[in-house]
Amino acid sequence: MDLIVDVLMDGIKDTAQLVPFLFVTYLAMEALEHGTAGRAERIIAGADHLGPLAGAALGALPQCGFSAMAATLYAGRIVSAGTLVAVILSTSDEMVPVFLAHQEPLSRLLSIIGFKMVVGIVVGFAVDIMLRLLHRAGDGHPHIRELCERAHCHCGDMDEADEPADAHGHDDHEDHGHHAHAHGHSHGHDHAGHGRWWHIVRSALVHTGEVTLFIFLISLAFGFLIEWVGEDAIATFLGIHPVRATLLAGLVGLIPNCGASVALTELYLSGTLASGPMAAGLLVSGGVGLLVLFRTNEDQWQNGEIAAFIYVVGVLAGLVVGALGIIF
Repeated sequence: MDLIVDVLMDGIKDTAQLVPFLFVTYLAMEALEHGTAGRAERIIAGADHLGPLAGAALGALPQCGFSAMAATLYAGRIVSAGTLVAVILSTSDEMVPVFLAHQEPLSRLLSIIGFKMVVGIVVGFAVDIMLRLLHRAGDGHPHIRELCERAHCHCGDMDEADEPADAHGHDDHEDHGHHAHAHGHSHGHDHAGHGRWWHIVRSALVHTGEVTLFIFLISLAFGFLIEWVGEDAIATFLGIHPVRATLLAGLVGLIPNCGASVALTELYLSGTLASGPMAAGLLVSGGVGLLVLFRTNEDQWQNGEIAAFIYVVGVLAGLVVGALGIIF
């Protein structure tokens, strides 16, 4: 019974931390879709070129909510694939608090964070450049409306509600007088403005609620799995041949639960896990970013490609670290 309560409470706590990030992200996306018209394309086109740099910097902050934000923004094509990859690879998740709890030297922690950031930046830019060369970088336009339609949040209703009565926005009843018309137009504009923002907030709430429930249920399942398997079993699972340990650590890092990064960090600090496997596991361990991606991005084949690519990058980086004998 205590185990169930502990896993349940951990799931609630971990999921609750993501709610503000998800809500703010969806709120910004809805406002962008319905309030900026053609400016959105220009903003996105300019930001994409430096997206991986900004993404890696945000991901390095000790909060896995940024990977959830990046996945959501990518699903709406607000950020590039390279930016999403950079955020996930640099995401620190629970590594930082574990290091601080063990009172490890700050230089050791910063070296790992710096390594993850460099990998995220280099790989993120490489992904964007390659996709542009292959003409697979998308059309350069946001696809927030499609994201909203898939969630059936009826955010398109606001567009119909905000349409004027005719092309000039005039009242057909001219006998009301110029003053009455002006007052009515202003009053209608105020109502349209309030209605627009209510629809934006409502749509953001619907999106946030759906994704939060999905994350909570999956996190709960993996929480029970980790508790059932146990950290000792994971240590035995990883404490084998360096190459196999690197491959397996990458798989553990893919688990969308903070317990994965905690276990990897603890095993590394205890000396059970070498630098190479640790690097592979923590590079792949991007919080719930991939989980949110699979929930929000319609193209599941593409989601699988991104997850597989991140795993390969993490493993290759881990093997390089191990081959060079790098010790953080």
